[in-house]
Amino acid sequence: MIQRMKMKQIWIAFIAALLFSGSVAAQGNYIKHTVEKGETITQIAKKYKVTPYDIYKLNPDAQNGVQEKAVLLIPSKSLKKQDAKPEVIEASSKVANKVHVVEPKETFYSISKKYKVSVEDLKKVNADANRDGLKIGQELIIPLNGTAVADKKEVKKEPKKEVKEVKDEAPKSGKYLYHIVKPQETKYSIAKEYGMSLQQLEELNPEVKDTLPVGFNLKLDKKAAVEKEKEVAKVEVASTTEGLKEYEVQPKETIYSLSKTFGIEEDKLIALNPELRDGLKIGMIIKVPASVAEVAKKDKEYKDLTTKITNKDKKEMVLLLPFNISKIEDDSENSIQDRLKTNKFLNMTLDFYSGALMAIDSMKKLNGNVNIRIFDSKETKTGSDVPNIIKSNNFSNTDVVVGPFFQSNVEVTAALLEKNDIPVVSPMSKESGKMYSNLFQSMPAPEYVKKAMLDFLKSKNDNVFTIIDSKRGSSKQFINSNYSGMRFLEPDAKGLVAPESIRGMLVKDKTNYIVLETERGATILDVTNTLLKEMENYTIKLVLLEKTEAYDFDEISSSRLMKLNLHYPSLSKDNDSPAVNNFFKEYKRQNNVFPNQYAVRGFDVTFDVLVRLSQRNKFEETVESTATEQIESKYKYSKNPSGGYSNKGVYILYYDTDLTVKEAK
Repeated sequence: MIQRMKMKQIWIAFIAALLFSGSVAAQGNYIKHTVEKGETITQIAKKYKVTPYDIYKLNPDAQNGVQEKAVLLIPSKSLKKQDAKPEVIEASSKVANKVHVVEPKETFYSISKKYKVSVEDLKKVNADANRDGLKIGQELIIPLNGTAVADKKEVKKEPKKEVKEVKDEAPKSGKYLYHIVKPQETKYSIAKEYGMSLQQLEELNPEVKDTLPVGFNLKLDKKAAVEKEKEVAKVEVASTTEGLKEYEVQPKETIYSLSKTFGIEEDKLIALNPELRDGLKIGMIIKVPASVAEVAKKDKEYKDLTTKITNKDKKEMVLLLPFNISKIEDDSENSIQDRLKTNKFLNMTLDFYSGALMAIDSMKKLNGNVNIRIFDSKETKTGSDVPNIIKSNNFSNTDVVVGPFFQSNVEVTAALLEKNDIPVVSPMSKESGKMYSNLFQSMPAPEYVKKAMLDFLKSKNDNVFTIIDSKRGSSKQFINSNYSGMRFLEPDAKGLVAPESIRGMLVKDKTNYIVLETERGATILDVTNTLLKEMENYTIKLVLLEKTEAYDFDEISSSRLMKLNLHYPSLSKDNDSPAVNNFFKEYKRQNNVFPNQYAVRGFDVTFDVLVRLSQRNKFEETVESTATEQIESKYKYSKNPSGGYSNKGVYILYYDTDLTVKEAK
């Protein structure tokens, strides 16, 4: 621990020197305030005519209190508003949502009672506040009915005027169509329905860029809708013999694998071939849409791209990492050593950076020709210095940007660089946010991880059923959406499942995969006890869609899970290849400690980008054609319908009876 801390202190000093010129570039966006004795955040906010929330956004540590002589950043743009203008709030020109300014000691519950809305609805329309916690001075949108939220315009706070809700009327002339937003609809679902991109929808309706109120009249592109109708018509024509192609079923193929090969949904494949309802047989001749078959792609192969590195053309990669050096330099109360003891985010950043440096060094040894630029993104959950970095520096020769860390900041980066067609790789976030054409999510989102497990089960063509808590409605819905025909069992009020109920779901001539969706210890113990007894008569494997801490308790022994061949999805796996062992040894030699998960992550994502940049093809082309595997992670990108790319490289692991964890095939 001491050795790691000393190394990080050296890194901070090095980074501060390296980034000094960049670290002061953004000071025009804020001013510094030194806290005087007895001052509070509220008093400081009043002094500069900002809200406490404005200060917390730039100084997240201030939420824990401020000390005398501490330096705070105050948004300088607020200083332009010192002339006496009426205070404004955000409200709607179409739907009258109220706005509430958070007072000291208020909670979601107390605010919901005040406005007679549910806590759940209040949190839904104030996602940032729900994620980060309530802040004094923060403005909350009060849902009108359900979770309907108004589009935003500035209006005077006083006097309050009632604004009528939009009526279900839609103009029907000109080059536009109109659509009344219904409950449960999203911008993406509406855009898809009318053959538009999300960006086109938002450009025509800037009022709904942040929120989509129920009852809002959306303006739509009539031309795109007509083209969509033509596409639908083409699909219908595919049901005729002219639009079909014959295919002979090969050994080991399943309905699921065929649907993936030919890019068609299982139910549509069965509709074209009703005989499939009686089962799939080797040599069977089936029909598939010819137009779909022509563009259907085989699963990407995993390749070692290091064997094809070229240094003919010089490339450039930019790293945007949240060192937050200026905060460290301005902190007169805490030493660097003190910060390293308490600041988890700083430690994570430095660990990631150490891995990235190893990746850069590895590429040099492979004779890669990539220029590296590193900037301090100075980020928190609510903002970063990225806009200023992009504005103040030349990105015309940049081929790929890696970072920043927080999803909201990555999206801002992608939006700013989208017009220049510069790929932006999100290195750490698992969130599925707004999709930009140039955004590459390197961390598989939780829904992709769970879906990978379900896809694995479908490919096996065995007996599968799920034991699920009655309260896990969303999980049940997800399973039904991704595994048609799934059968379910629910525990009773005590969390128990009758052995005869489980026995009635088992079959003897196939492997039985039992998906267990619960975190209740009583249910886990009860179900696994029953399954262990039934293993004498049946082939049984226990399955999790997500491995949680609930399975790490002493009562649930590893031997129990190994006997049941526990299967689960994972973003990483242990790798004992010679190359990986060399990496761990070299890292320890340079840093005096073995790498943790963030250091390995820093190496994997950085090295993967560097190797892809060093190919004859463009970065995007390698992403579309080739999957890769690094120290602990897979990179198997897939293009999203709404834009951008998501990594769907997930390992399916299982506990083997020899007390090891292996990858399932």
